[in-house]
Amino acid sequence: MNHFEYKDGELFCEEVSVTQIAKEVGTPFYLYSKATLSRHFHVFDSGFEGIDHITCFAVKSCSNIAVLSLFGDLGGGADIVSGGELFRALKAGIDPRRIIYSGVGKTEKELRYGIQSGILLFNVESEQELHRLNKVAGDMGVKAPVAFRVNPDVDAKTHAYISTGLAKNKFGIPINEALDLYLQAAEMEGVEVKGVSCHIGSQLTLISPFVETLRKLKAFVERLTDNGISIDYLDLGGGVGITYDDEEPPHPKEYAKAIKEELAGLPVTLILEPGRVIVGNAGIMVTEVQYTKTNRGGEQEKHFVVVDAGMNDLTRPSLYGAFHAIQPVKKKNVATQVVDIVGPICETGDFLAKDRKLPKVEQGDLLAVMSAGAYGFTMASTYNSRPRGAEVMVSGDQFAVIRARETVESLIQGESIPGFLES
Repeated sequence: MNHFEYKDGELFCEEVSVTQIAKEVGTPFYLYSKATLSRHFHVFDSGFEGIDHITCFAVKSCSNIAVLSLFGDLGGGADIVSGGELFRALKAGIDPRRIIYSGVGKTEKELRYGIQSGILLFNVESEQELHRLNKVAGDMGVKAPVAFRVNPDVDAKTHAYISTGLAKNKFGIPINEALDLYLQAAEMEGVEVKGVSCHIGSQLTLISPFVETLRKLKAFVERLTDNGISIDYLDLGGGVGITYDDEEPPHPKEYAKAIKEELAGLPVTLILEPGRVIVGNAGIMVTEVQYTKTNRGGEQEKHFVVVDAGMNDLTRPSLYGAFHAIQPVKKKNVATQVVDIVGPICETGDFLAKDRKLPKVEQGDLLAVMSAGAYGFTMASTYNSRPRGAEVMVSGDQFAVIRARETVESLIQGESIPGFLES
């Protein structure tokens, strides 16, 4: 359920007209519903009531500090993959003891920042990272809390670019090699073994890969126990999918029930890393039609709707071939037409949808790109020197800009012309 719905033929976010926001903010912009964000977080988190757990929101999916602050107020933590995301989480008021740090390429500076901040866990992803973390922590005179991200070689049955749990993926340590690293870590002075971590991919629509993964992790934890290594935390990652088109992902309550049943009897605190399942359908992108055109050639006509949002604003369709529903902000009783919805970027790959049936639109019409809350703005760029759009949040009958639209001046911030180029 989300709070984007039509009232008298016009799209509203909660109690605010999307058209009104567009008039005041301009397009393109991202729009989030606070009620939907809150509801989705509660539904996910409450499914794990009765067991020790921490819901650490995946910051990479939607990193605005207003969104992070909301989840922090609801009792959530943060799953981060960079020093920048750590900075955001702390600025948003997230308790550092509820922050876990994943990612394959942590620098010394980032490791030091995490230690200084007092985060809950580093999810270590390689032997070299372990040795680097041990040295950094040792130099600081402390012990860094670690889990190892083990790779269970489970097929998540999702897009190849967002599958992370197979042996061929870059993430984690093969589960059959991980015991040796745990034994090494147990002897080190700069680290303290606290957990086991795993994440098999994103946009999963089946429960079975999670259950298979958890069974492998349980067997691995038993091996650790047999070798004298106790575990406090089990991080199962995220990955539960959402409906973009005709997908039928499991309801978060079903997912939680299956995990709790499989986890029964294991004395650990469970860590979850939801992202898309909470924010995906809580946000949309709004764009304005600039032109319509028809290319005639050969035996076929091709119809295009050119909008002011491009692949730099929402890269998922170009990058993954991802589907996003697109609908008019104001319904009109007009015929439909099969069109490509494209942006202003100088690339043939710049499209939001191809061969999509859409009510005929005109210059100035607004379109809503649905399910854009996850990996929308966070993956946006300034390619073609296009300032990124605004981010807006609605709460009831109020709205606020939570990230101002960039300007052309901001595009060149930090750039300079060196003296040796001056004549």
